[in-house]
Amino acid sequence: MSQSGDGFFKGARDSLPIVAAAAPFGLLFGALAIDNGLSVGEAVLMSATVYAGASQMVGIELFGAEVAPWLIVFSVFAVNFRHVLYSAALGRRMGLMPGWRKALAFFFLVDPQFAAAEARAERGRPLTFAWYMGMALPIYVLWVLEAWIGALFGSLIANPEIYGLDFLLSIYFLGLVLGFRSRANWLPVVVASSLGSVLAYMFVGSPWHVSLGGLAGVVVAVMLPLDHKPDPGEALKVSS
Repeated sequence: MSQSGDGFFKGARDSLPIVAAAAPFGLLFGALAIDNGLSVGEAVLMSATVYAGASQMVGIELFGAEVAPWLIVFSVFAVNFRHVLYSAALGRRMGLMPGWRKALAFFFLVDPQFAAAEARAERGRPLTFAWYMGMALPIYVLWVLEAWIGALFGSLIANPEIYGLDFLLSIYFLGLVLGFRSRANWLPVVVASSLGSVLAYMFVGSPWHVSLGGLAGVVVAVMLPLDHKPDPGEALKVSS
């Protein structure tokens, strides 16, 4: 098997926990989309083009409220603003990807994709296009398929929100955050982001709490000093 093919299948294997965690959320979106007046085709099209769980939830709620289209677009942008930070952080690690491949990769840059790619880079493994797409495509294809299934059969379940299945994805995200706990200044940044998000939700409202919480964490990270550990070579030069 070629190196690219091997990387693709490794990425597909790494996507399995994400696919399992996202499945209830994708099915729930399809069901809620129908409840808010979308057709099955519109629900599937939204999952295929917007491809962002939280933003899709915000969008269908606003569709149901019959608000101005510009407000829907603006609200979706507010929720997805964190992806600007994701692309800035991950773009510097995509040196092996030409321009068009990097642009394609950014379309699939959802929360778990970013966390897995960042964790892979931290372990010193190359962030290749084959691995990245091997991980991204199963998540994307099954996400769209889940929206279709949820839209077709979700009406059979009354009040799907009460089961709280979408909370499984939140648990998975919490696990991803804990996976970075060995990083310098991890705790104060997480605390600042959490408090910022809670306060923004209370005083500004949804969906702004998502972006404002992330910005609070960024501000604290910029203010804190880096825990720089000189390599042994530098220490030897100083001692001599």
